[in-house]
Amino acid sequence: MRFAAIETSTEWCSVALWRGGEIAALERRAGHRHSEFALPMLESLLKGSQIDAVAFGAGPGAFTGLRIACALAQGLAFARGLPVIGISTLEALAQESGAARVVACIDARMREVYYAALEKRAGRWHEVIAAQCVAPQSAPRPAGDGWVGCGNGFEVYGEVLKAKVSIMKPAIHPTAIAVAQLAAPRLAAGEGVDAALAAPVYLRDKVAFTKEELERGS
Repeated sequence: MRFAAIETSTEWCSVALWRGGEIAALERRAGHRHSEFALPMLESLLKGSQIDAVAFGAGPGAFTGLRIACALAQGLAFARGLPVIGISTLEALAQESGAARVVACIDARMREVYYAALEKRAGRWHEVIAAQCVAPQSAPRPAGDGWVGCGNGFEVYGEVLKAKVSIMKPAIHPTAIAVAQLAAPRLAAGEGVDAALAAPVYLRDKVAFTKEELERGS
């Protein structure tokens, strides 16, 4: 099986090509320029290769980044009649960490984080604390020891969140490689869907404070 993977949920932009268990990938820090970089990077990586499916980081994460990844996945899939699969960016973050117990945390802006605790058992990730959008001080601490805190939420709110984990690794971010690793067995099991059904996972509909909310919070 060959398939493309796209991950643009954070400030990083990455794409990957899975070829029978081998992965080629490109990544760069994009800031807010994912729409400028993602497609050329993908075209450079694919170089006209035939693919059987498309995977993308479905969220949660930056709203614009999620829409870009989903739109690129749909564009590739529609043109070729391919199945699409969305992968949780929190799960991809856990996969990228290399740890077995991960508190995945992405800055959601507006004084909130996207947050989940995941544990790897028998080669698959299981949610110990379900994905949620929550104020950092209200994020639940998972039971037990050995939890590794990963994601830029720990960079922004480290002082608040450090008590919830044994160690923090804020520089770890979800990647297209991790998305591809997670997507491969699911695509092989036939879990891909029609491109028209692909959609981002937001966890929160609101993208900015109102003027009144900003004034109250100041």
